Amino acid sequence: METPRWGKPGWLELVQVRLGYRFRNEELLNQAVTHRSYAHENPGHGLCDNERLEFLGDAVLNAVTSHLVMSRFPDKPEGELTRIRSSVVSKRALARVAREIGLGEFLLLGKGEDRTGGRGKASILADSYEAVVGAVYLDGGYQGAFEMLQAHLSGRLEAAGLKAGKQDFKTLLQEQSQRQQQTMPCYTLVSESGPDHDKRFRVSVSIGGVAMGQGEGKSKKEAEQQAAEQALKRLRAGPDPP
Repeated sequence: METPRWGKPGWLELVQVRLGYRFRNEELLNQAVTHRSYAHENPGHGLCDNERLEFLGDAVLNAVTSHLVMSRFPDKPEGELTRIRSSVVSKRALARVAREIGLGEFLLLGKGEDRTGGRGKASILADSYEAVVGAVYLDGGYQGAFEMLQAHLSGRLEAAGLKAGKQDFKTLLQEQSQRQQQTMPCYTLVSESGPDHDKRFRVSVSIGGVAMGQGEGKSKKEAEQQAAEQALKRLRAGPDPP
């Protein structure tokens, strides 16, 4: 379990160095790291918990990451931009950012939450990071939040963009078939051959009971992707001539 640093000499300076942002109003930072468990256990301290800042930070995070994604990937369509943004602002992704910063060390938690490993919980870390984003926005405006998030997320955006560049034909086929046919693709394992160490799978895909494509690969997933790619080409080309 991480050793808490909140309240120790130099903690304010250290957390701001870790964040890469210097607060004009450090009370906002105090609030951002105050979990509701601490505020409930210590009502006499007059501290507000970070939930309102978390609410604001969630909205700011989506706005800034949308801006960053559009700027970084000017040629990608809306669907891909949405997937890239979602992968970067998911709770799991934000928890990883918080861990890299060491944000858990600075959280003000109730005794019970602290004893049960709250400083390492993904949900608490992600929510606290959103609260920090909200605090930075109130302290330094959109530009302050933009600069901090750009520094924290640029590498992740690049990685997410590379991943998005690898076409997920199953997802694309599902979206296309729902738009055109109002139905979902159905995948069927046609055959399985070869020894255990060198299996080959053949899969077919149909839409509305009509066979649209087949694929083969070393895994069912690979075969399904090939089948989906073939079906997507047929679907986009329109109905077969009579």
